[in-house]
Amino acid sequence: MHALTGFSLVSLLSFGYLSWDWAKPSLVADGPGEAGEQPTAAPPQRPHIIFILTDDQGYHDVGYHGSDIETPTLDRLAAKGVKLENYYIQPICTPSRSQLLTGRYQIHTGLQHSIIRPRQPNCLPLDQVTLPQKLQEAGYSTHMVGKWHLGFYRKECLPTRRGFDTFLGSLTGNVDYYTYDNCDGPGVCGFDLHEGENVAWGLSGQYSTMLYAQRASHILANHSPQRPLFLYVAFQAVHTPLQSPREYLYRYRTMGNVARRKYAAMVTCMDEAVRNITWALKRYGFYNNSVIIFSSDNGGQTFSGGSNWPLRGRKGTYWEGGVRGLGFVHSPLLKRKRRTSWALMHITDWYPTLVGLAGGTTSAADRLDGYDVWPAISEGRASPRTEILHNIDPLYNHAQHGSLEGGFGIWNTAVQAAIRVGEWKLLTGDPGYGDWIPPQTLATFPGSWWNLERMASVRQAVWLFNISADPYEREDLAGQRPDVVRTLLARLAEYNRTAIPVRYPAENPRAHPDFNGGAWGPWASDEEEEEEEERARSFSRGRRKKKCKICKLRSFFRKLNTRLMSQRI
Repeated sequence: MHALTGFSLVSLLSFGYLSWDWAKPSLVADGPGEAGEQPTAAPPQRPHIIFILTDDQGYHDVGYHGSDIETPTLDRLAAKGVKLENYYIQPICTPSRSQLLTGRYQIHTGLQHSIIRPRQPNCLPLDQVTLPQKLQEAGYSTHMVGKWHLGFYRKECLPTRRGFDTFLGSLTGNVDYYTYDNCDGPGVCGFDLHEGENVAWGLSGQYSTMLYAQRASHILANHSPQRPLFLYVAFQAVHTPLQSPREYLYRYRTMGNVARRKYAAMVTCMDEAVRNITWALKRYGFYNNSVIIFSSDNGGQTFSGGSNWPLRGRKGTYWEGGVRGLGFVHSPLLKRKRRTSWALMHITDWYPTLVGLAGGTTSAADRLDGYDVWPAISEGRASPRTEILHNIDPLYNHAQHGSLEGGFGIWNTAVQAAIRVGEWKLLTGDPGYGDWIPPQTLATFPGSWWNLERMASVRQAVWLFNISADPYEREDLAGQRPDVVRTLLARLAEYNRTAIPVRYPAENPRAHPDFNGGAWGPWASDEEEEEEEERARSFSRGRRKKKCKICKLRSFFRKLNTRLMSQRI
């Protein structure tokens, strides 16, 4: 545990506007007039939108899903709003965030492979009109707090250039919760906390979950409720490293598994941060005209304390445990509250839904893959969505047992892909490790008993499940329903014809923090960008002519390392 985990609450309160209102016992009150809320004027027509995104929170890791982790705020907000129990996200960080902010599938932005890494000259495509840009057009003030992870190699890629009026947070995928250091390999380390487009050296030492909630409260305290607000809070929690203030660890001192104990403390701390943001909405007159959306970004990492039980799989896989999201909407503006929605939804749907709520417009020119699902959420109507393309990743390691022949000549089943159409879900290629992993509450986890649920030696490349009847993906129907398999393979092929080339450039040594004052940040000029694109084109041409031996070796060792890690866990 970091030396600052014992940082006292008294010293936190000394940071002026960053003071942490933990002492208030009921920050999420039953009524909008409670918790010290000030009287408000007549609400404006357009609602305030608060989108809260958590990182690596597992499907099982919330109280209302039967978890052993305490999340009283999330439970209360969800119970009084609409729980989204047929809601899908992406299996890893960058894809979910890109689809949230563009309303488009990965295959349509070139980000269908892996994540954007710190040293890659890559970012959310600059020709995409983002959600905050659309909301700015509708007259909204837009603010982001937390994790970006959508690229930063050029200044044009930064949050403040992509639609946000203000930004406080990290640009990379994971940082130390106190020091904000991030290492992208041995010796490649740098500081990553930014305010606007400047490095925020002076804020180091404060636990990020608390810091981000305090900044959100500060934004609300200094903004007029008469002007519509979009506040995007993307918590770093509960991504690794597993770090938590000591007082939250104490609550779970009897939990035998150390990783689960730390993870649980982080989840509860994040829950209280949401409580403080909700209290600030009420105190400063925003709550009555607000829409609060809560979402996870991908499945929980079971290697690091998370749990998606009873779903199959984990973060980084296309099994339900990797893509079934935690989500709910809480708002006084909902027409039908206190219920559970089973309407099919995907993270791309937030773009047209929120633009519609804001009084903005979308058109065919936006080429969106999302749908406006507000009537389904607020009124309980049927969802306009009937299918979800989870992804097509042509660069991921091809499955050994897949082939074009195995896909009826329609689709190469060696390619990693997943699609949901109606009640059917089809997976091809290598979907990722498909274990069912119970919550890691035992001190001896993983233990030999885990092997009872392992699927370590599967020799196939096509799976078919009726997700409505079998949400845990235990009965593969591919052999029994070849007609459905053929139909969904054809649908994959149709989607693939609309895909743009994958953008996954080689890492650039210019990105090293040592060349940027010790911090991660933009490093490329327009000239370097043109040179990088030319190198990428040359590499692509050369790759088509001949695949080098070192590339084959690199692929071999990557596969070997993945398999060894799985067996070790």
